[in-house]
Amino acid sequence: MKMKFIFNNVEGLRRLRGRLLPCLAPGPRSCALLLALAVITVTARRTWAQAAFACDSGGPAPVAIDSNPAPCQTPGTAAPDPSDPPAPANDPEAMFSHFKNTRFWLSGQMNFILQAHPPFSALYTGHNSLKPDYEKALSHVLTLYTGVRLNNSTELLVDVEDASGAGLSNALGLAGITNLDVVRIPGTGSPLSTAPYLARGMIHKIFALSKDNIENDRNVLSLFDEVPRRRLELRFGKFALADFFDQNSVGSDTHFQFTNWTVDQNGAWDYAADTRGYTVGLTADYEDRNWGFRFAEALMPKVANGIDLVWRPWQVHSESWQYELRRGLIPKKPGAVRLLAYTNYANMGIYREAVAQFEEGLTQTPEITNHPWHITRKYGFGVNMEQSLTRYLTAFGRFGWNNDKTESFAFTEVGQTFAGGLGASGSWWHRRYDRAGVAVVTNGICKDHQEYLRLGGLGFLLGDGNLNYGRENIVETYYTAHLWRGIYVAPGVQHVNNPGYNRDRGPVVVPSLRLHVEF
Repeated sequence: MKMKFIFNNVEGLRRLRGRLLPCLAPGPRSCALLLALAVITVTARRTWAQAAFACDSGGPAPVAIDSNPAPCQTPGTAAPDPSDPPAPANDPEAMFSHFKNTRFWLSGQMNFILQAHPPFSALYTGHNSLKPDYEKALSHVLTLYTGVRLNNSTELLVDVEDASGAGLSNALGLAGITNLDVVRIPGTGSPLSTAPYLARGMIHKIFALSKDNIENDRNVLSLFDEVPRRRLELRFGKFALADFFDQNSVGSDTHFQFTNWTVDQNGAWDYAADTRGYTVGLTADYEDRNWGFRFAEALMPKVANGIDLVWRPWQVHSESWQYELRRGLIPKKPGAVRLLAYTNYANMGIYREAVAQFEEGLTQTPEITNHPWHITRKYGFGVNMEQSLTRYLTAFGRFGWNNDKTESFAFTEVGQTFAGGLGASGSWWHRRYDRAGVAVVTNGICKDHQEYLRLGGLGFLLGDGNLNYGRENIVETYYTAHLWRGIYVAPGVQHVNNPGYNRDRGPVVVPSLRLHVEF
């Protein structure tokens, strides 16, 4: 019976792959990985579930340790108005049921994003420009999530990822890149390997500070069903800082929501990360009834957007702080306000010094990397708010600022950003797993950064060879439709005005189509 179950599921995936993926798959390796993941998921879940049941059925109830929602989950908020009951749960449906009442976790996802843009007006094009001719690009990210609860207060989480494909213009020419998934993908000329890699590997430990527990939804970042209401959580290992900071329920997830870099994340938060968006560090998280405070110490890359981290934390390092108040601005409606601050210390250049070297004739164009090894500081802050407006409609907003005189180093080239949008649950129109959204973001840079680009300088994302400065303004909208079990399709479109802060180029319209499979 067990073999028949596995065979039927694998055959179903083969038929599905034949119908939906031939035009999207970057190569045979992706299809093979998809099929292998399905087989592993089905067989391992059944085997582990049986073993875990035998181990857990006679033991005490586990103590939960994670307060952080998985992507698409709403964080803890103040109690809503009883007259305005919450919308039905909007957790994504998966192709196979996830482990329950066990100390194990095994799941996966596959995300395809196809984007294109028609020709657009451009007075000139530089080395790091968004190309003005028609182009299209497909990205693909496959993730296998695993975890095990070691005891009632400790868990081990390990995720493996495979990323391939490309972004428009090799993911250059925009501060608000239209596809956040391409941060994981080796671009043309990149030294990154195309082989699967370790995305996350961390130990998560809780220290209970109260006797009463609250419910916690099991997810890829936490395997516990309950958490102490008041607690201290520690995480150590490899992870993405954006897993735990600057999250909100309707504007943080490329799998089901928006795909633009500066809509899903605070563009002015130049958070510590390697080329793929991950770092190594420690987080400490204190959580109370309706508020929390988080701190992270993490490693920085050797060079801007580099894959290698500097393993000298006493010299090169990053700190992030976030205070979260889970209380709505509208009385008796859920909401949250999050205040973020950060500092980075790394071998970063100074835009004004690079311009001065050029004006003195020391370089042919301003070169932000033309300096001896030295440690400079970049710092900034941000605000992230979300507010339930009705049972099915949530608004969100972000503001961010940094001292943009120091080189943009890890995330994107933004000195100041404002973003806002709306997210709607499909339960509103009787499609529980659907969702839709619209957002607007405006990004800017300081005078020193503007002058550097105007004189022909190159950043790790921008460089048109000249610059007629204007704020980069982006509008994005999407609709995610649930097709069957764990399969979702999402058409969307973005309009970019002044791409790369340049009034002499654009505007650009970028339609997209996303296929997401949740295991």
